[in-house]
Amino acid sequence: MYLLSIMKSLWLVLGILVFQSDVRLGKKLTKLTAKQFPKEFKWGCATAAYQVEGAWNEDGKGENIWDRLVHTHPDIVTDKQNGDVACDSYHKYKEDVSTVKHIGFQVYRFSISWSRILPTGDTDVINEKGVQYYRNLIDELLANNIQPMVTLYHWDLPQPLQDIGGWTNGIIVDYFESYADLAFKSFGNKVKYWITINEPLEVMRGYALTSTAPGLNTSELGGEYLTAHNLLRAHSRVYRLYEKQYRSSQGGKVSITLNAEANFPRNASSKEDQAAADRVFQFQLGLFAHPIYSKTGDYPPIVRQIVDQNSAKEGRPRSRLPRFTAEEVEQLKGSFDFFGLNHYTSILVTNKNQSSEHVLPSFTNDQAVNTSADPKWPSGKSSWLKVVPEGFRVLLNWIKKEYDNPPVHVTENGYSDDGQLEDDGRIDYYTKYLASLHKALVNDKCNVVGYTAWSILDNFEWSDGYTCRFGMVHVNFSSPERTRTLKKSATFWKSFLDRPEGF
Repeated sequence: MYLLSIMKSLWLVLGILVFQSDVRLGKKLTKLTAKQFPKEFKWGCATAAYQVEGAWNEDGKGENIWDRLVHTHPDIVTDKQNGDVACDSYHKYKEDVSTVKHIGFQVYRFSISWSRILPTGDTDVINEKGVQYYRNLIDELLANNIQPMVTLYHWDLPQPLQDIGGWTNGIIVDYFESYADLAFKSFGNKVKYWITINEPLEVMRGYALTSTAPGLNTSELGGEYLTAHNLLRAHSRVYRLYEKQYRSSQGGKVSITLNAEANFPRNASSKEDQAAADRVFQFQLGLFAHPIYSKTGDYPPIVRQIVDQNSAKEGRPRSRLPRFTAEEVEQLKGSFDFFGLNHYTSILVTNKNQSSEHVLPSFTNDQAVNTSADPKWPSGKSSWLKVVPEGFRVLLNWIKKEYDNPPVHVTENGYSDDGQLEDDGRIDYYTKYLASLHKALVNDKCNVVGYTAWSILDNFEWSDGYTCRFGMVHVNFSSPERTRTLKKSATFWKSFLDRPEGF
């Protein structure tokens, strides 16, 4: 195990040195354009329902877990705001689509609000006005030659389903399959890219932290792992549903979107830190990727080993990490048409010796690490967002080696600031991360097929409210009209996508 970790860590360090050498040896990075990517490469931008739509209780929409959390506990949001109106994209979607077209993106990724089309979470009540809204949005995109990429679940579970346990209750898989079936029937003839679940790792955190919906701490009972287990089962069920009933007639692609940082050992010469960095990769990305993308399936062996051992030490009769049936392992394995990847930043990892401590059972503590950032790394407005472009290339290569180079569609990548129109920090971020992506694609032969920027609009940034802005379009949240204004980064993207001189 140590030898494997050392080899992987040496390769990570080599990746950084190669990237830095590329930067020093030429000025090509400053002249990169979309035309230097493969012709079939897909360029897009993204949003999510709760963050932009607003109309939280309009036209028959039901309550979701973020509605409930921010209305009952407004203090969990930095500025005590919510997504009740947000960008008001429910009413302004045509303007948003026009902006996407103006900048030149080919793909618009958005999510369906489960509770907007199924207010109770189940198909006993179908809200036709909600269904029609998404039909209108999809038609508007297609009329402007923009391809919709639709996420079924981006964190906004209908509250009635949370009332019966949410993602910790195995019955949720049946409800999710019924919801997906309705979506495929209603929109599938016009949608060619589907994402089942966005960032299941972050969905897990809602069952560990009070600051993200549903705001429960179930770690000691294994609620995080139970959530992960049911998310994976739900993804597999929906993928196989599409494969069996819809693929032949609709011809679309289905996958899941996973988020990951690049993990570097804080002390590159420390075997313990090297092993710790790889351990974080396996827990935070491998937990979801290994069952789907590996040749053997199931959870990563190191994750299974550690959680089982810790559970036994805690005196439990069973592991906090549930087990798949043999059939579930086979159904999960290969349940993808591409690798959806969200990436923003990187971290430094240090091994943490917990043998002499009383450690509370949790997903975080099972990893036995401390994480930090290099003080030399520039920072975005979000405290966690450090600008480490070389990490992007390292992560893409890790996926290539670990999972036999699957087709990767980067479904989110972006930078936060205060919302200024002259957003040079965002332009610098995109410039460097796109250069790193290009090196991974061209030099390293990573099979990257598309890139979707986060985000087209400033929006409700979860517990940060409106204090952190990710958009290339400014939204005035003090205005009832939610006035939009293009930022300098929107011009940057238009130049990158349209003009040969690039950036």
